[in-house]
Amino acid sequence: MKGNKVRANRQRGAVLLILLAVLALAGSSLLMSAFGQARPQERREQRTLALIAQAKDALAGFATVNGRLPRPAVSATDGTESGTLCATDQQCAGFLPWVALGIEGVDAWGKRLRYSVTPALTTYEYQPATAVATRTVQLRGADGELAYLAGGPQCTPRTQCAAAVILSHGQRNYGVTETGDEQLNAGIDNDDETANATGSVHFITRVASADAQRPGGEFDDLVAWMPLDQLFRQMRSARTLPN
Repeated sequence: MKGNKVRANRQRGAVLLILLAVLALAGSSLLMSAFGQARPQERREQRTLALIAQAKDALAGFATVNGRLPRPAVSATDGTESGTLCATDQQCAGFLPWVALGIEGVDAWGKRLRYSVTPALTTYEYQPATAVATRTVQLRGADGELAYLAGGPQCTPRTQCAAAVILSHGQRNYGVTETGDEQLNAGIDNDDETANATGSVHFITRVASADAQRPGGEFDDLVAWMPLDQLFRQMRSARTLPN
């Protein structure tokens, strides 16, 4: 009788161990699946950041050769520089002129990189001592407040804003593909992404989030900018900065 009870306890213990092993295997599978989904997204972000860095270098190279920054591309399917001078800030916000820069103009999600540039800096009619860059970038912190990373409430020769901004709309919401197809906004209360998609002068950057309840809503844009002083230093070294 006692032996039967011991065998029964052992059988129950074995069943429990098998059950725990199955649960552990299932948990491991879920983790592996989650990691497998995260890695491609991280790789796309890293590739896009590398493309944006390459674009900044190409813009600086263009300026050191030509003495000015390029205007936006003609369209999402024509990467040559627009032949029309920018009469307004809006006309100097569009797509990166990838053909003029000799680089790839799409991010890792197949969307055209956006580009917004100070109009005066796309001409030869500016004086470095008095030139004023007009693009700003603000960071939205964890507390929801905005703080300037580039520029300030007013752009002046003393308080310089950014010469240009380069932006990827990320995987979700907004953007135009290399074939010219527009991705509509499917986000909810993603005000920061909307500001980046519709703005031409002021831009927002922050930590990516899929939480629509966070200040500014969900966000996966990647934003970079070109400081005016850095651009002028490179142009001065190349002796292409206007006198």
